[in-house]
Amino acid sequence: MKIDILTLFPRMFEGPLGESIIGKAVEKELLAIQVYNFRDYSDNKHQTVDDYPYGGGAGMLLKAQPIFSAMEAIEKQAPETKKRVILLDPAGKQFDQRMAEEFSKEEHLVFICGHYEGYDERIRQLVTDEVSLGDYVLTGGELGAMVMVDATVRLLPEVLGNNLSAQTDSHSTGLLEHPQYTRPAEFNGMMVPEVLMNGNHKLIEEWQLKESLRRTYLRRPDMLEKLELTDQMKKMLDEIKREEA
Repeated sequence: MKIDILTLFPRMFEGPLGESIIGKAVEKELLAIQVYNFRDYSDNKHQTVDDYPYGGGAGMLLKAQPIFSAMEAIEKQAPETKKRVILLDPAGKQFDQRMAEEFSKEEHLVFICGHYEGYDERIRQLVTDEVSLGDYVLTGGELGAMVMVDATVRLLPEVLGNNLSAQTDSHSTGLLEHPQYTRPAEFNGMMVPEVLMNGNHKLIEEWQLKESLRRTYLRRPDMLEKLELTDQMKKMLDEIKREEA
């Protein structure tokens, strides 16, 4: 996968994109990331990238020209790839695990990080997706882009080593992940559930499913409304409701 990021603050990405899972993916050549400072593409001698909005209003808008020129440079470098261009915008569709899974199947992602009050509307002609990290406003799109890149890259084949880990994460299955434990079996009087130590894989899987349902029911009941429950899951959920009543 190739990822390009357009930003006014490229140094913000040096740590997050060079360490941990993402850094290792780049080292293994499973991923190529390039960060562009679109100020470098301004045709103004002062490298101006923003201006006052027509009709008045608070704040400054990002000009269309520097971003269009930066996108032209990206196209020249990789004319053969099909690009999915993501505009970080508070008014965009909210990012979630399903979107990360979609992005992970693309060959080339481009993230445009906004700043100031907003964008010249014509910039939207370049994009395929307008995406928001959540219902709040950040000072710029950089932190949102880092989160989306991280959530996407970890889903690429071979990046995590054991892809089963990503498949069973919270939100990947439509449920929150069940409780997990490691050694020792007893710590400060707190015991690992006996079912996890008896070696009966069928019982363990049933326990894990029920506890995923329980955690989702207690913490994120809205997720259950979107999930098609099997008969087994319906029975478990009824039991959970009685147990938690």
